[in-house]
Amino acid sequence: MKHSIRHLLALAVCAALSSTCAFAAAADDQSSATQELKKVEVKGYVMPDDARPKLDHIMKEVDGPMITVTKKTSITILDNLPTIIGNNPRAMFAQTPGLYVAEEQIPGQVNLSYRGIGNPQESEYVGVFQDGIPLEGDWIGFPTLYVFPLPQTIAQVQMIRGGSSLLYGPEPPPAINLVSAKPSTQPMAGYTENVIGNDGLFATFNKVSGTQGKWDYLADAHYRTTDGQRDNGDAKLRGADLHIGYRPDQDSYTALDFHAYDLNTGSPGQLFAAQYAANPDLTTTPYDRLWTQRYVLSLSHERHLDEDTQVFVKAWAGYQDQASRAQDRGAAPTTTTLQDEQFRFTGIDARMVHHWGRGNAFTAGTTLYHADSPYRQWDVLGLDSDQFDRPGVACATPPQTNCAKLRQARSTNYGAVFAENVFRFSNQWHVVPSVRLEREQVNIDESIKPPFLNRGLVDRSVSHNVPLFGIGVGNDFGHLNESYFNVSQGWRPVRYFDVGSPFGGTNSGPLNDPDPTHVLNYELGVHGTPLHGLFYDVSVFQVNVKDRIEPQSIGGSSLGNTINVNTGDTRSRGFEGEVSYDFLQARDLHTSQHLAVFANLTLLDAKFTRSNDPTKIGDAPAFSPKYLARAGITYREDKHLKVALSAVSVASQYWSDGNAIAGAPFLTPAKVPSYTVADLSADYWVLPQLRLLGGVSNLTDKRYYSRVFFSGGIDPAPGRMVYGGFAYEF
Repeated sequence: MKHSIRHLLALAVCAALSSTCAFAAAADDQSSATQELKKVEVKGYVMPDDARPKLDHIMKEVDGPMITVTKKTSITILDNLPTIIGNNPRAMFAQTPGLYVAEEQIPGQVNLSYRGIGNPQESEYVGVFQDGIPLEGDWIGFPTLYVFPLPQTIAQVQMIRGGSSLLYGPEPPPAINLVSAKPSTQPMAGYTENVIGNDGLFATFNKVSGTQGKWDYLADAHYRTTDGQRDNGDAKLRGADLHIGYRPDQDSYTALDFHAYDLNTGSPGQLFAAQYAANPDLTTTPYDRLWTQRYVLSLSHERHLDEDTQVFVKAWAGYQDQASRAQDRGAAPTTTTLQDEQFRFTGIDARMVHHWGRGNAFTAGTTLYHADSPYRQWDVLGLDSDQFDRPGVACATPPQTNCAKLRQARSTNYGAVFAENVFRFSNQWHVVPSVRLEREQVNIDESIKPPFLNRGLVDRSVSHNVPLFGIGVGNDFGHLNESYFNVSQGWRPVRYFDVGSPFGGTNSGPLNDPDPTHVLNYELGVHGTPLHGLFYDVSVFQVNVKDRIEPQSIGGSSLGNTINVNTGDTRSRGFEGEVSYDFLQARDLHTSQHLAVFANLTLLDAKFTRSNDPTKIGDAPAFSPKYLARAGITYREDKHLKVALSAVSVASQYWSDGNAIAGAPFLTPAKVPSYTVADLSADYWVLPQLRLLGGVSNLTDKRYYSRVFFSGGIDPAPGRMVYGGFAYEF
């Protein structure tokens, strides 16, 4: 087959270059008998030059083994932006419509939500991946986000709305996939970046990469330290990445990747409303601390089975340790609670894509995942205990110190099979049916429980089988415009806390066995590049969320006795649009200079449609602002200058489903106030290899908050950060 393909290619080149045909044909006659060539049918689609700019904004219609046509997608190519420094997810998502970021000063924890679905804390309702591998601690049982790769290691941010659950699996739409930077195509290239800023910021990032023969490689190491904007807000982040790739021929590629991440940070604490009003820089927990380590090793393989069929296989294994120290909340604290959550996980994802007919494509695959996630707590005398202090005696009643007060063995098993096909008709219409079948199993075996709870030890195992379906329809019309309509199901698996919370009553019975949360997403829109330099994407949507899971107190039960139940349904609907216009690309599609303005807007109407508490029906769910807008202007000229000015504006919103002021002692107002924040950054090349970096995050030093805990505790957002430095590459 390979010989035949090479033979056809050689003759095709000869036909185009007639001056060499005679020589090549003669040589071929000497080596083989004359063959009658088969008729060649062109199945691919050659994108015209004026359509290529859309790939700066949305994903390819068939992106490797994933079909994204008829699904709403967004991408941000980080190389098109100035260097992003520090703890500023706003900059990474500045051009991502609708994504809500609940900001905090602690690095690593990135809090995301979308269209009013779930609390953004630790991004529990958004699937976040790096190269298709989940970044959560335990993807199924404890999907919290405590690590986030440095922007310097990422080439592209992809976001898929409706249908993302059919491509990636659990968690309601959307899915965010961070695509790692690739090695240089040169034999060897190096890069170093060093930056300082206010509040004691120092950051360094160093990388070497290259391609030699059949091998490519990349290795980087980074370090970041800051004193923080509040006392006990200091942080040290260390990390490294390693990539080794092998391409024996044009049909096969294998890669080994390793990611290491180590964060040690203080936690200055939540504030009462009165404390925040008087001094937003106040520290209420001077001894609290967080430690996070994560190590992931993955092996991936891609292979063309023939000219139409390709397989993609990725296997990974990893370890994450989330540990914390929290002082007791008395007036004169004397003890701390040490907590340790460990996650050991393995997974494999295998997919294939087969191109057939004129632009049709079929994909299918399977995903398997397992995690062991022990959860432990200790009461320790003193306020500065070490991360690894481990008193061995179980706590008893009456309360005692230097003892273990919680121990749970937890594990999850997950498996899925899925398939999609894009059918194209008359080069204009396309239809994409999708199906995914999933199974989850969650296991909890508790050997030590908090002594103040009047219940037995938790011993639970629950499983769910969930079928998911989707259908997408699109039409290419006019000049480079496309309509899309997508209806897709999604779901959120039950977590450990849903079926066996260590802090409430979890006696067996139907009330302690909630159904998973199910999501149905509708999206109708149109996007395109009808004019040089212009990209637009506008859509209307509705997201129905059924069987939200929340804790409820058991009437008449002992202190702290709660259960997790399905409490109700919500409906989110609205408008989402974005537009970008590049003034210089409008005059020259191949220009190396770009001056672009962009804006995106989400209008949201979210409310409860069913609730166990009838007074909630019609209320807005927490963190569902009526509008979320972003806008900015960027200029870039290759190897000369990059400048970006962007702003985000968020409407006021309720921080709790109850839409009410927090109780004493927090007394937090019912709504998070609206806010607008701007960022400015620039890279300037003084030499081809040397550039200066600088910027100001939170340009006007806006004092605001967007993260509020269930109790009503306020977590202040980062204030102004000014930074500068240099980068050198060779």
